[in-house]
Order: sequence, then C-alpha cells, then structure tokens
Amino acid sequence: MKQTLTVLMLAVPLLATAQNPVIRDQFSADPTARVFNNKVYLYPSHDIMPPAGQRQDWFCMEDYHVFSSENLTDWTDHGIIVTQNKVPWVRKDSYSMWAPDCVERNGKYYFYFPSAPAGGRGGFAVGVAIADRPEGPFIPEPEPIKGINGIDPCVLQASDGNAYIFWGNGRCAKLKPNMKELADDNPKETVKWGNREMEMVGVNCLKDLPNRQAEGPFAFEYNGNYYLTYPYVREKTEVLGYAMSKNPMGPYEYKGLIMAEHANGCWTNHHSIVNYKGQWYLFYHQNFFSPNDDKRRSVQIEKLYFNADGTIQEVKPTMRGVGINKATEKIEIDRYSTASEGVTTAHVDTTIAFSGDYATIPSKGWMRYTDVDFSCLTDGYMQINVKASDDTEFCVREKDAKGKVIARIKLAVRPPEPTPGAAANPMMSRFRRDLRNQWLTQTATLEYKPTGVSDLVITNEGEGELSVDWILFKNRPKYFSPASATPATPDSEGFIRRWMLLEPIDKPNSGNTVFTDTYLREHFNREYFKGQQTILPKDGQKVKAVFQQEQAPAGFGRGAQQQVEGPQVKTVKQTLTWHALDSENFNIKLFRFAEKWGEKVYGVLFWGVTIIDCDEDIENVRLAVGSNSASMWWLNGEETLLLSGDRRMVKDDAVSRRVTLKKGRNILRGAIINGPGMSDFCVRFLDEKGNPVTNYSIINSK
Repeated sequence: MKQTLTVLMLAVPLLATAQNPVIRDQFSADPTARVFNNKVYLYPSHDIMPPAGQRQDWFCMEDYHVFSSENLTDWTDHGIIVTQNKVPWVRKDSYSMWAPDCVERNGKYYFYFPSAPAGGRGGFAVGVAIADRPEGPFIPEPEPIKGINGIDPCVLQASDGNAYIFWGNGRCAKLKPNMKELADDNPKETVKWGNREMEMVGVNCLKDLPNRQAEGPFAFEYNGNYYLTYPYVREKTEVLGYAMSKNPMGPYEYKGLIMAEHANGCWTNHHSIVNYKGQWYLFYHQNFFSPNDDKRRSVQIEKLYFNADGTIQEVKPTMRGVGINKATEKIEIDRYSTASEGVTTAHVDTTIAFSGDYATIPSKGWMRYTDVDFSCLTDGYMQINVKASDDTEFCVREKDAKGKVIARIKLAVRPPEPTPGAAANPMMSRFRRDLRNQWLTQTATLEYKPTGVSDLVITNEGEGELSVDWILFKNRPKYFSPASATPATPDSEGFIRRWMLLEPIDKPNSGNTVFTDTYLREHFNREYFKGQQTILPKDGQKVKAVFQQEQAPAGFGRGAQQQVEGPQVKTVKQTLTWHALDSENFNIKLFRFAEKWGEKVYGVLFWGVTIIDCDEDIENVRLAVGSNSASMWWLNGEETLLLSGDRRMVKDDAVSRRVTLKKGRNILRGAIINGPGMSDFCVRFLDEKGNPVTNYSIINSK
C-alpha cells in the first residue's frame, strides 16, 4: 500500500543566512543540491540527538527535510518530506535515513534514500518516493529497489539518455525508464565478502582507485566528461576525491582531491556539486554547531572551479561561504572571509548548539566580510553586538582596513573613577556599572553608506580585545522629509509640522528634575551662537556654537550630592547645521533628528524656528505646546510659554496667554532641553473656543 507524505506547512521558516553553515536551526548533513525551476533545492539528511535506547555516539536520522533558495542566501525549509515511520519497508526504530538524492524526469520528482529495512533483512536498502513537485508531497514505494544493498544513492541522468544510479562505495547500475527498477541488461559480478560470495548488479567504478572506506558517490557530467566524486579515508578522516571518465559506468581515472580533511578532525564529509546560474558550487558538511560531536553535522557551500583540462581545483573550506547578504539582515560577522593575525572565534554559548560563534579581534586587528548588498539601505543606521575587555574604539569600514569609515563607535565599558563628592554618596556608586566583557548592542549613525555590493571590515582601534557577534543595518522609519519651497499649512488638527531644526547643542544634564523655571530661564537665555534670537536660518546653513559648559556630575542626578568644589566648567566649540524639515508626525521627534544628524541624543539642547505668514491679524489665539522634558517658546522675540520640570509630551500640555499672529511674517522659536530621556514636541495655535487655528502659511526662509 502506498502512503502519502504531506509537507509540514507549519514548519517552514525562512532561514536567512549567507554564512557557513547555511542551515542554522537544525543539524543537516550529506547535502545533495539540485536545480529545479530556477531554484536550488537542497536534500540533506537530518542528524538528531539520539533518543533513549539508541546508540548515543553514532549517527541518528529519522526523517528528511527539503530546503530551497533562489540566491543561496535565503533558504526556505519546506518541512519533512519522508520519515521512517511512514515508509512501509523501513524499520520504524532504525534511525538510519542516511544520504539521499532527488532527480526530475518527465515531470516527476524521484527521491532516493537509504535505510535499514524491516523484517530482519539486515544491512541497508535504497527506496524511492515520488512527487509532482520538488518539495513534495512524496509517495514512497512500498518496497525498496531490488538489487541494491547499500547506502548513499546518487542518480546521474546522462547525455546518452539513460539514468544511472550509484551507491555504496562506488557501485553503478543503469535504471529502467520508470526510475524505480534496475535495468535488465546491467552487468553482474560475483563479489567475495570474507567467506561469503554474493552476486551484485552493476559495476564497481572505484575498483583500483583510492577507495579506503569509500562511500557517498556523487556523479555528474560536464563538457563531455563524467565525474565520479566521493569521500574516502586517506589517513584517519575523510577527504573528497574524484575520478573522470568518458563513460558513465567507467572505467574512471583518479584525478585528485576536491577537499582535504577537515582541520578539526571531523570524521566524515559528504557532498554534491551543482552548476547554478553559470557558477559551480560544492555542497558539503562539517560539524560547526557540534565541535565535540562529529555525528551531528551541518551543510556548508563553497564556489568550485575547473581547470582548462577539465580537472577540478581543490576547494578550501571557508567560514564565509557563498551568497550575498542584504545589509538589512543580521550578518554573522564572525563568519569572516579574511582577518588579521590573532583573530579567533568561539561559541557564544557552548550549551546551545545553534547559538553560533563570535570573533575576537586583538588590538589594532581587523576582520573582513565580503559581499554585502547596501542597495536595500536608504536612511539607515547600524546596530552591532559587541563586548570589550576595556574602553575601546572601533570602526566599520568599507573594503579594507584603511577604507572609508561607515560607522565609528567609542565603547565605554569601564566604570568611571568616583569623584570626592560622589564617593560620599552611596547612591552614586550604585550606578557605576562595570560593563567589561559583557555583550552590548550598540547603535551608531552612519558616516558613509556604500552603494551596491561591497565588503565590510571591522577594525579594532583601541588597546584591548574586542569581540563581535553580529552586525545589522536598519532603515529608519520616515520621521522627516526635506521641506519643499512650496508654503505648507498646519495639519487638520492645527499642528505645525515644518521646522528649521539646529543640530543638537551638547548640554549634559544628569537628570530632568533640575529643570526649574529659574534654571531654564538662565540656561535658555545664554548665548550659544550668534543671532540666537534673530536668525532666520536657511537649510544647510552652519553656525558656530561657543559656550561655557558645566559638567554634569556622575550618576542620574536624582538626589545626588554635588561635588564639594562645585561643577567643572569647560569651553565647548561646535559647528552645527540647520535643517529645513517637514515632520511625518504631528509631534516633532527630536530624538530621531538627533540620532541621524547629531553627535549625541541625550543631554542636549535643541533649537527650532518656524516662519508663519498671515494674510491678516489673527487675534486672541493661544500657543499650545507639549514637549518631552522642558522647553521655552518665543513669538516674535517675546517669551510666550515655558514648560518646566520633568514631563512627558502631551498635546496642549501648556497654553500661553492670548497673543496675536500679526499680518505678514511671524517668527516662532523654541528651545527644548533633555537629560536622559527621548525628546519630542508638538505645537499649534488655538482660538478662544479651543479650536485649532489653520488659516496661515508656513514657509522656508529665503
């Protein structure tokens, strides 16, 4: 009786990765890659941890998944296609679903797989399941293919019109056109196993070739040559070797290695070779996610190249693998392409198999990660997960260790030394956290955005070690757009969305509770730059801010004792730029403005100017403002409203006395200050009945 194996559609995550290994949420081994319908389909075996009652130090596989990709970067898991419990001829507790293959013929997909048969027949047999689509559902045949006793099937559809099946240690036989039976005209030979003799169908293609413990043959045809590639043990662990012939059933001539032994001593390797969009690729496995257990393996991919005479160039395993990362997907940067001397990798969490690695870069070291596509990044910023042994500085650069700086981060992880005043207050020391050797997700603005596909280089420019786990670029939500020359109007609720905003002035405040009326009037009325109360700024105009700055004491300023000798004062000089912007929101998100255009987002002072044109006097209106933290507002040079204290942004949180918007030009200025919080504000005018005033224009200065 035939049984249908349905695809488990509840388990189809999109596995986005362009690093080795390519499948990162489960073990996968013995990968056979095939190209169907302009996609690469990957049919690996599925290593699992042995359940109770099974041999704990051996291979354990109970089912098969199939994965697909159009770019060798984003892999979709289509779920389980064959499982031992739903194949009639397989022993239900065999856990021996070893290396498979899948081919298409006449619109049908034939999935070949080995396993231990039921009924005490012993050894391995090879069965076939058939589907109308490469991802299934597959219907297994009730019996295995007669005449095949062995493992690791591979089917070659040769240019002579025949299909040939290879298995075991290089045995080959022709299939019937139905793809389910061996052809009747296959040669046969008697083979001795110790004192036993048995008749075997087909030919041994590895006879007289290096074949110690050979298994997993994979055959393909290219440029008039047939290639028989296979793992075998050269010394203690497997290499990938290959032989060539002009006939699919041989004889084959050994040519050399495709890949040498794994450096970490992983016993097995198993592979397939496929041409996709003009590039040849080698799919193979290694035990990256299980470094202490080489029976739990993972699929990796490398590019493969031929010499002019048809021989294959030896492939070196890489951590980077193939494919192009989108900048906006998480990049496991520890799977670098090249690195300076002294860069090391280690597992993030040795108790969790799929936690991945991190890389540690010594002082003045670097590592390079190739092929990142920045075309998806428009208005972006960067996040990176790092830890450091001490305060340090590092850069993300383009192309090489001296390339353009994409982003620069100064990482402060050492707690500050206590000041005499702070030492007397236990509340102050409580907040001096030691962040050395702790994972931190850092956010940075971009100094430069590459175009197209480029390479990333992280350079450690500090004195201590820097460890890096992943990097990610994100597009900001659209908070602002450049203000046009066309006059704007208030929105339907009367809120003013067009503003000239000055990049934030460095104004450290350890907390918001200090924002009393007296404090604010003193600090808002200081001159930070020339023309502070008279300038009608233009987009892109720069100002030089020079002012005396009191240094905030350590801590958050909530009940903290000030230093006995008083705050330190220093002269600050900043060159700042005005930006003419239209806000996408009724509340002007200053924090996001600072994040993009400022050096700091906390402990800063913002200045905003808007120009209002009225066709007539609009009398007895009130300025209504809400701001996160404190703010002060001037209309036509006169103080109109002050919002003091530590407050949240609320519509119409404070309302001014009655004022007049005069006919012609009116200038509204605002200053908003923050401490440790995120800043925004909203502004509108209300009439006597509390209705929004909208009969005026908002312009850019000319």
